[in-house]
Amino acid sequence: MADFIIIGAGIGGLAAAHALLNLGHAVRVYEAAPELRAVGAGVVLGANAMRALHELGLHDAVAAQGAPVRQLRLLDQQGRLLQAADTSGFTQQLGFDNVGVHRADLQRALLADLPPGTVQLGMPFERLHETPAGVTARFADGTEAHADALLGADGLNSRVRQQLWPAAVPRYAGYTCWRGVVDASVLGLAAGESGETWGRAGRRFGYVPVGGGRVYWFACLNSPEPRNPRFRAYQVADLQREFAGFHAPVPALLDLTPASQLLWNDILDLPPLPHFARGPVLLLGDAAHATTPNLGQGAGMAIEDAAVLARCLRAAPSDVPAAFRAFEQRRRPRTARIVRTSWYLGRVGQLENPVLTALRNVLMRLLPAAVSRSQMAWLYEEL
Repeated sequence: MADFIIIGAGIGGLAAAHALLNLGHAVRVYEAAPELRAVGAGVVLGANAMRALHELGLHDAVAAQGAPVRQLRLLDQQGRLLQAADTSGFTQQLGFDNVGVHRADLQRALLADLPPGTVQLGMPFERLHETPAGVTARFADGTEAHADALLGADGLNSRVRQQLWPAAVPRYAGYTCWRGVVDASVLGLAAGESGETWGRAGRRFGYVPVGGGRVYWFACLNSPEPRNPRFRAYQVADLQREFAGFHAPVPALLDLTPASQLLWNDILDLPPLPHFARGPVLLLGDAAHATTPNLGQGAGMAIEDAAVLARCLRAAPSDVPAAFRAFEQRRRPRTARIVRTSWYLGRVGQLENPVLTALRNVLMRLLPAAVSRSQMAWLYEEL
């Protein structure tokens, strides 16, 4: 059995730790943050991600924290239906639901069964050095850790990736996003239903149930440049002004949001990398293939990574670099397609030109449901 270092205790890093421990490998996870706090908003885990969690023995623990999502209603600003994406056929075929879950609850579920001492906090990664025996990681406090292999699961701004491929930098998508999680039990929303509204002038709003009567919502606006100081200062009242006239439940969800629950970030992704693996080092999750959130596949891809890594290591138990190369061959085409499709879907959803917006809405209404389902089917294919 091999000894692994994982840089990053996010969703991908923790899922990979379970995958490796299940195979009997030794695992140490190093996280830069001094504590794992309940940060973030909601995530959607497609049935494909829930299938991967089942492979890792984590399905029930995660499903218990969230809520099933069985339908997405795509609407215009007045609440008129553009498309109703019923995913029940896919979920029945796979035997797993799509699930909405608070990111903090997901992280807690992934942490719960790890052996004590697996995750070491307050350890910012600085550099790695490949050795004849494997790899050495050096941290900000000067300490070093040695292992047979290293997984870089340290997110969009990965320090591991910066060392391997310094030219690979995040790409700004042209829009910015606010998010919140609220107790929406008083609103009586339909169980299992999520909604997304493509409004005028590049305004987009969506919501997803995440369990316990809570709803995760997001609101997007176009911005010509990232880190816009005007948007940085936005509060809930500013969003209420921007999204005035939107159909229910948009106004109510904003009304229910306390200022302390409002999160803001620009939307970025990572153009496809030439490689995920180099020798005894492998990137996974957002470090390898960060995507815009338009397909709801970011967290799911990281979990899929962990399941596929386990399969590759089972096939080559005595040759970790070979397993890493096999992982790259299996994962790069799928993740690149998700990144590319999500990028273009965001461009369509954020249209500002009123003529193009009206044309988009007409075409979405005319698109047969069978065609819409066939366009989604590849997301649920076998890994």
